[in-house]
Amino acid sequence: MSSIAFIGGGNMASCIIGGMITNGFSPDQILVGTPSAGTRQKLESTYGVTTFADNHAAAASADLVVLAVKPQMMHAVVADLAPALGHRPIVISVAAGVPVAALSNWLAEGMSIVRAMPNTPSMLESGATGLFTNQTLSDANQQLVNSIFQAVGYTCWVDDEALIDAVIAVSGSGPAYFYLVMEIMQKIGEELGLPSKTAQELCQQTALGAARMATETGIPPCQLRAQVTSPGGTTHAAISCFQEQGLEAIFRQAMNSAVGRAQEMSKDYSS
Repeated sequence: MSSIAFIGGGNMASCIIGGMITNGFSPDQILVGTPSAGTRQKLESTYGVTTFADNHAAAASADLVVLAVKPQMMHAVVADLAPALGHRPIVISVAAGVPVAALSNWLAEGMSIVRAMPNTPSMLESGATGLFTNQTLSDANQQLVNSIFQAVGYTCWVDDEALIDAVIAVSGSGPAYFYLVMEIMQKIGEELGLPSKTAQELCQQTALGAARMATETGIPPCQLRAQVTSPGGTTHAAISCFQEQGLEAIFRQAMNSAVGRAQEMSKDYSS
């Protein structure tokens, strides 16, 4: 039975741990290092996992180490942790913007490193995670990594680390795009006379229903859109307006801006 150590016990670590236990992992497999006594107590009482104030103790014999700390903390945490990783576990980072090259510089040469980019719906086991590794993993180890993140949603692997930035633009930042659309739709619904609660619930249920239609029917979004866009109808009027106002160009610019920012963040760790 593989042991998995989380370095950091914040929201993302907690939701991954919760998903893992719900999906068949044993609490005995999971170790957590975090300096916060309150966080340790909460994780132990909620999930039954073993926690440590000392990151070294958490990671010392783990088969896989998940670095679940903020990007700005990563260098200091990894530099301190490196001496405890002489047994050469697989190391997974869930921090945006920290490239494999930086992690490799801070760790022992030749370590197997995985970059994971989960998103916040992972908290409801409805997340999406992009994965990249600097070395070929054995089938068993790749499946272990998959199983950790599949416990909180969908996973995919990319062959080029640069594509993690595209994952960030599509799914890492993506939930906020949908929230913004829902926020705007609710506001305009209220302007059109709907009570605030009704407008909010209509937007939420419509978003949920549309997502389920796209995922559960297997019909491409373009076809689903066409099915509800009758020529000359109300939906056709709205979609035509979106297209005339350049909605695709706005999304393209916005998502490329997300990629650009991710690339800038990576450069900060290149030295």
